[in-house]
Amino acid sequence: MEDKKQKVYEILIGILKEFAEEKELDILENPEMSTNLYGSEGNLDSLALVRLAVELEEAISDEFDKDITIVDDRAMSQKRSPFKTVGSLIDYLMLLLEEEE
Repeated sequence: MEDKKQKVYEILIGILKEFAEEKELDILENPEMSTNLYGSEGNLDSLALVRLAVELEEAISDEFDKDITIVDDRAMSQKRSPFKTVGSLIDYLMLLLEEEE
């Protein structure tokens, strides 16, 4: 992985591991790119998704000095949700960061 993508991956994985510990979600202890996050097979409920988005926005702002909004009309209207898996969320975060450059 390229450096920026690796850092985004590490941020997301760190937050998910915290969630795993707090909510006793074994599946999130060692998340992979294909780990389901949200949706019919997801491991997060809507409240946890909002919390994840807020924590990601803050961590990305701190790390990259970029302000992004993860949950917006664009994200919610996509045919394939960017919140479905770890991999799809990382791809979406990378897109948002690229747009800020």
